[in-house]
Amino acid sequence: MSLFNSINISSSGLTAERLRMDIISKNIANANTTRTANGTPYKRQVVTFKAAEKESFKTHLNKYVNKNNNNNIGNGVEVTSIKEDQSAFKRVYDPGHPDADKKGYVLMPNVNIVTEMINMISATRSYEANVTALNSSKSMMMKALEIGR
Repeated sequence: MSLFNSINISSSGLTAERLRMDIISKNIANANTTRTANGTPYKRQVVTFKAAEKESFKTHLNKYVNKNNNNNIGNGVEVTSIKEDQSAFKRVYDPGHPDADKKGYVLMPNVNIVTEMINMISATRSYEANVTALNSSKSMMMKALEIGR
């Protein structure tokens, strides 16, 4: 394992969580957008992650040499996709709205502010955990350098 592997793992987590927070912020900002460029209300977006796979010869060989040893060291995280949520739009009665239909109903985005705020708190906590892990790695490296004096 590389000396900087823990830093690379933490930095991949930081990057992924920052993107997640950006998408959540975009969802919150467009919570009342009833008409986009294609004429429909804004659709909520969701970020999906997966474990990063950096398959080198060494890791491939170690899988088969150490079959009984569950010493699986991760490679971080990567964003697999940003998808639109396909849940139904909310119908709100507002006959004075410019986008209201003949019955006075307006299609509103499928964004729930409470859900988005919970997701934002989760992303913030994950980001903070990655910063803590990064700082711990940095601290251990500094202590190792002090030992060598």
